Amino acid sequence: MESPLRPPADPGFRLIETMLWTPEGGFQRGSTHLKRLAHAAGRLGITPVGVESVLSAFTADGPARVRLTVDAKGQAEITSGAYTPFPEGTVWRLAIADTRLDAANPWLGVKTTQRQLYDTDRASLPADVDELIYLNSGGNVCEGTITNIFADLGQGLITPPISDGLLPGVLRSTMICAGQARIGHVTLDDLKSAAALYVGNSLRGLIPARLV
Repeated sequence: MESPLRPPADPGFRLIETMLWTPEGGFQRGSTHLKRLAHAAGRLGITPVGVESVLSAFTADGPARVRLTVDAKGQAEITSGAYTPFPEGTVWRLAIADTRLDAANPWLGVKTTQRQLYDTDRASLPADVDELIYLNSGGNVCEGTITNIFADLGQGLITPPISDGLLPGVLRSTMICAGQARIGHVTLDDLKSAAALYVGNSLRGLIPARLV
């Protein structure tokens, strides 16, 4: 059973969903984002208000990165900016973070503004690194600062289980349900020996990657 959570006293606390919107297709994986939001809100005892109305009212001239937030009182709000896809052939360079995560920390499983470690590490990435990958205290791979990780160990893509300490990413969930990835523990040695590595999220999709 998942641990219940209580919103912190921080007035800036928010639940977060970041989505891709296009004029042709609307919100990509929108229903899955809303399911994750509802699940996190339930764990925190929050009743979202106005989510559907703010989303249905959104429009833009072209593809947009849309950030939906819900505060501790349940009030929904969106902000947005233009979305620019990565150039063809982009490969992200991965490094292993110094900090080890506690897989039992219940905050790892909900996407909120309670992510100071991730934000700080992402803001201070070295020039030759595009993403940091966290391990937990047991040595298993967890996730990146803004991505889940997928490794091809010879039998298709594998992605770490939630129990190892990570966010249930929307892209990750979609790929698992579609049979495009399976769940399994991943170690640092696995990352080093993998036939192929990817990181990804719902906004960007799968991004080819390599350890540096």
